[in-house]
Amino acid sequence: MRATGKVYKYGDNVDTDVIIPARYLNSSDPKELAAHCMEDIDKEFVSKVAAGDLIVAGKNFGCGSSREHAPISIKAAGVSCVIAETFARIFYRNSINIGLPIIECPEASRDISAGDEVEVDFDSGKITNKTNGHTYQGQAFPEFMQKIIRAEGLINYINAK
Repeated sequence: MRATGKVYKYGDNVDTDVIIPARYLNSSDPKELAAHCMEDIDKEFVSKVAAGDLIVAGKNFGCGSSREHAPISIKAAGVSCVIAETFARIFYRNSINIGLPIIECPEASRDISAGDEVEVDFDSGKITNKTNGHTYQGQAFPEFMQKIIRAEGLINYINAK
């Protein structure tokens, strides 16, 4: 499995209230959540993001409350993968549960810039910045996680078994 797209870059400690503001949590509809994804940190994100694009961030991405709405809004907005130096643990688990690929790679997090074209190979964990030619080694996705992602989430994976 691979993800390729343009990068949207954010810093450290991007919390779930910034990813999807609490005022929109009265909906659980992924399309409605996607319409407001990242709007408090990047007003243009929703109008510019295209299917397959990636988010690259610093440390502790997804900190704050443990709501699943945050990774759901990112995935529904069309983001194919989130790369960060580190993730908040509950965000990490919620992302896998809903089938949003995420990968920790400090070197990529620091070196990749907004607007770069990046490709992620989930089998090997290799991240390639097609804009500057640099490569980085993240952790490969274990086969069971790739199956969950291919099934679009843990519930779909379990139901298919």
